Amino acid sequence: MTAACPCGRTMRQAHRGSSSDRVVPLPLENCCGPYHQQLNAPDAESLMRSRYSAFVLGHVDYLLATWHVSQRPASLTLEAGAQWLGLEIKQHQCTGEHTAEVTFVARFRVGGKAVRQHERSRFVREEGRWFYLDGDVL
Repeated sequence: MTAACPCGRTMRQAHRGSSSDRVVPLPLENCCGPYHQQLNAPDAESLMRSRYSAFVLGHVDYLLATWHVSQRPASLTLEAGAQWLGLEIKQHQCTGEHTAEVTFVARFRVGGKAVRQHERSRFVREEGRWFYLDGDVL
């Protein structure tokens, strides 16, 4: 069995022997995994999800590569021992031809304390590629 993608994206799947569908998590290799392997995310929400997954999986190089050069830090150190608990996309909206915003809540636990990161992130598309620009904590 393949691992579910950390971003929590799901799909409807026909349930054998039933007239109803069931919701199942997308596997990493069918969701954020290809973006981590240099395939460009098609929209800002997909980039947001893939960046969350990169935090979970410790892919610092991907996080830096998808951060817009105007805002990118020189280095990034992830919180040691962080346990990521889930991502909820609240809203995804295009704000212009090459700009978008994604409002999300990411939950994690670090040092025994629960943390809830609620943010409106801004993204920009340059030469067909989406980048995280910055965000406001809500």
